Amino acid sequence: MRTFNKLNITLTLTVILSACTVENKLEVEVYETSADGNKLSPITEIAREGIASQIKLLPEQKFQSITGFGGSFTEASAYLLNQLSKENRKKIIDAYFGNDGAQYSLTRTHMNSCDFSVSNYSYAPVERDKELKHFSIDEDRDDIIPFIKEAMDASKDGFKILASPWSAPPWMKDNNDWRGGKLLPEYYDTWALFFSKYIDAYKLEDIDIWGFTVENEPLGNNNNWESMHYSPQEMTDFVKYHLGPKLETDGHDVKILGYDQNRGEELEEWVKVMFQDEASSKYFDGTAIHWYASTYDWFPESLQFAHNAAPTKHLIQSEACVDAEVPKWKDDQWYWSKEATDWGWDWAPEHEKYLHPKYAPVYRYARDIIGCLNNWVDGWIDWNMVLDTQGGPNWFKNWCVAPVIVDPEKDEIYFTPIYYTLAHFSKYIRPGAMRIGFENSDDSLMVTAAQNPDGSIAVILLNQGLESKQIQLSLGESSSTIQISAQAIQTVVVKKPNKTN
Repeated sequence: MRTFNKLNITLTLTVILSACTVENKLEVEVYETSADGNKLSPITEIAREGIASQIKLLPEQKFQSITGFGGSFTEASAYLLNQLSKENRKKIIDAYFGNDGAQYSLTRTHMNSCDFSVSNYSYAPVERDKELKHFSIDEDRDDIIPFIKEAMDASKDGFKILASPWSAPPWMKDNNDWRGGKLLPEYYDTWALFFSKYIDAYKLEDIDIWGFTVENEPLGNNNNWESMHYSPQEMTDFVKYHLGPKLETDGHDVKILGYDQNRGEELEEWVKVMFQDEASSKYFDGTAIHWYASTYDWFPESLQFAHNAAPTKHLIQSEACVDAEVPKWKDDQWYWSKEATDWGWDWAPEHEKYLHPKYAPVYRYARDIIGCLNNWVDGWIDWNMVLDTQGGPNWFKNWCVAPVIVDPEKDEIYFTPIYYTLAHFSKYIRPGAMRIGFENSDDSLMVTAAQNPDGSIAVILLNQGLESKQIQLSLGESSSTIQISAQAIQTVVVKKPNKTN
């Protein structure tokens, strides 16, 4: 009898312990892109060896709400898609916007031409047309508009579009040139009307514009391609007295983002003026930034400064790319190697050269997005979605790299590792997600985490090291051991987190 009781007690304890083990198991799905060949691949087998790094999720710590991730509808990309077969065109659009693809949710396009256009053009070509009676978006009808519409058809959840001008038409500027110069005061109201007419024209195409940046790179680009200069006060006054009131009067519910250039000291100077008081900040819905000031530094101090200057407003990365490089065709390892250079490698002032060392493109993207998210950025937009093997077309021959490279003559496509890197964020961190806190015991791992509207938690990990790592991921009293490969980016989706105590 005693033996039976002991056995009974033992069996009962075993059942209880087993139930606790199952109950405290954190249910996760793991996807990885790595230098050894994984491409957003599901990871199901985990070798449990070595000491695990500890990552503790803290969903009670809430930061910014996520607006989205994506890329840009440029004339260059749309022009190339027009040269591909229908099958390959659809394959690319589905890869970016389809339910089985990256599910881009935040995008950008250009108003008038930019460097990644085939030629210079304006929607207002007739000089001294102050009332813009001849305004027309016909230039976009053969390429950009069909690209956007097909992306809309492919996207289940839809996406937001941010539009940016590189320059007003030359006749509105003090130098009568596409490059450089400033908007003449006599055309301030006309230029504000231009934005309003653009919204109306695209609306007639059943395309909604979510937001504007006032000017792409208002500090200029050494007059290399389309540009127009503002000082912080000039842009603030244009928005305060012209653009904001005009869009309001015309009934347009659209976001206005100021600045739209690199991080660092300039960003701090601009937000000081934009948000100096309630009157100056009234029409600004946030700030747009670029990454070109450094190949490794995401400038957390200036991002924190910008957030603190306007804590209730957007902070959106509106442009990034591997610039000043001809793409490497079907050479995945190059994108994981520290061989890429940027504009600053050759042209940065001597005292800023240290900011522009060689870098691995995958790491630069993953580092920057994680660094941005951990410092209040709520949206991150890549530049061209598609370029050719030369890194164009680009009327200025300013060659760059895109996540998808095509050879239109051979009707071939190359999805670079950058495509998969971006998808780790865009596919699994959805609009409306809330970035949450975490504790990370391993300084060599970069981490960020966000809780989606459906309750799932997406954790992004970056391991730049040459060895794989064991990680114990915990949420409250539940945990799971996972493994990340050497030289890898990983998304861990906590599908149904248990309630924390």
